[in-house]
Amino acid sequence: DRLRRRELPVRWVRDEGLHLTLKFFGEVAAERVGAIEEAILLANAGSEPLAMRLDELGAFPTPSRARVLWVGVEAPPALELLQDRLERRSEAIGFPPEGRPFRPHVTLGRVRDGQRCPLEAVEEAGAPVEPVQFVATDLVLYESVPANGGQRYQPRLTVELGR
Repeated sequence: DRLRRRELPVRWVRDEGLHLTLKFFGEVAAERVGAIEEAILLANAGSEPLAMRLDELGAFPTPSRARVLWVGVEAPPALELLQDRLERRSEAIGFPPEGRPFRPHVTLGRVRDGQRCPLEAVEEAGAPVEPVQFVATDLVLYESVPANGGQRYQPRLTVELGR
């Protein structure tokens, strides 16, 4: 909330849109959604709720050329195992692997087109990240739908971790 009140050239993610992405599928034909749901259920087998912590502020692609502002997630090895299982199950049904290492994070905002907002400017705006502990209990497949000139994430499938 402190950041949102600052005059920064950033489109902030609404609270209800904050999430940690394990696998991005992109645009998917309706007939393939069932296979994705099955892959999620299989990847989830044997998992458990995950204790995690939000810790550091970061930016993609680099801090000096920030396009996406995020907060990093310190997570147990079980999260990487879950992500890897989901990646493998997804690849088995025709979705290519990400191609870069998994870096758990929650996107906070995106720098507006044509604007610059290096991470240093965000930090100077008073954005210390105080570690926040939480427990992830659900795995959710979201569908991105157009809403009010942007996107809204609508849950398509929600499963409890380990169920």
